[in-house]
Amino acid sequence: MLVGVSIRVSSAFDGGNGDRVAADGPDDVRVRIRKDVGGRFMQWFYFRVTGHGRAPLTVRIVNAHEGSYRAGYEGYRAVASTDRKQWVRVPTEYDGTNLVIRHPGGDDAVWLAYFAPFSMERHADLIARCQRQPGVTLESLGHTLDGQDLDLLRFGDGPLQAWVIARQHPGETMAEHWMEGFLARMLDDTDPVARRLREAATFHVVPNMNPDGSRRGHLRTNAAGENLNRAWMEPSMETSPEVFLVRQRMEQTGVGFCLDVHGDEELPYNFIAGADGIPSLTPRQASWLEEYRGALERISPDFQTKHGYAPAAPGQANLRLCTNWVAERFGGLAMTLEQPFKDASNHPDPVYGWSPARCQNLAADCVAALWAVLPELLPAGDAPG
Repeated sequence: MLVGVSIRVSSAFDGGNGDRVAADGPDDVRVRIRKDVGGRFMQWFYFRVTGHGRAPLTVRIVNAHEGSYRAGYEGYRAVASTDRKQWVRVPTEYDGTNLVIRHPGGDDAVWLAYFAPFSMERHADLIARCQRQPGVTLESLGHTLDGQDLDLLRFGDGPLQAWVIARQHPGETMAEHWMEGFLARMLDDTDPVARRLREAATFHVVPNMNPDGSRRGHLRTNAAGENLNRAWMEPSMETSPEVFLVRQRMEQTGVGFCLDVHGDEELPYNFIAGADGIPSLTPRQASWLEEYRGALERISPDFQTKHGYAPAAPGQANLRLCTNWVAERFGGLAMTLEQPFKDASNHPDPVYGWSPARCQNLAADCVAALWAVLPELLPAGDAPG
């Protein structure tokens, strides 16, 4: 008979988060999530369970009630894997205190996570693949507080300065899964849309804005406990070097188009938030936003425009956010793409929910949507023929 001491919970790996509290048997494994540096945020988890003898598992995250977005547990199902490649949804319920996750067993080791992880090793593989493609330049903008590189990929030679960034919030791993799909399509020389976009625009791509938080297993902050998407007005090399370095380069290049890719814990939809409410909002910026949203909705069944964040009142936008700061500073089209931790309720998948493959497919559709609105974004005389 299994005894509790034989069951191990480990998270001492890239992006891991979750510590064993107790295990009285495979039907009663208790785990505690660690808070981000700074103590303000907590909800990301990623850990391995072994020693359960392949029996069905019931895992309780005992401090789930301290999570930053408890409404995110409603209708949520955790992801599980036995090979760390395929992640499937498993029965999950929130009892007001514990997040209870059930797994059918059958293997010696089971990995459980809030969403399919995207490790810094996978990030390194992505960077290595991309930098070998013709026309791609890789540059380290500088170092993070933990000494990691902040990677920038550049390609294209057109007049539109297009910035695409992801994963300011490290637990939003769907953002970098999206990046894999975006870069795969944009660097495909057999794709005519990608080729024409590279002719019309110069792309500046930061696949992971928060390497330190990613490696540490944080939900929202960097190594200093800074929420990067609240640091765009006054970043510093001491607390938010990631934003400081990217913003510094944006000042050099200018920005005509910016897409900041995220994930949302609570809303089971893909949606885009614009720069509504910035003091200098122009009719052209508002029109560009609606045109892009409309194009993406027509292209992708996974995208919709009915659900999302309420727009800020005129002049009341929070300029500490990337999208708002960029739109106010440069006057172009700036947007935040949000993807669900749960599933896209308008087009659900009972096995995988919102998944890495669907993130990548949505990214390819975002490329098509950019092509659809490109003539409006380019200066007169530069529109593709």
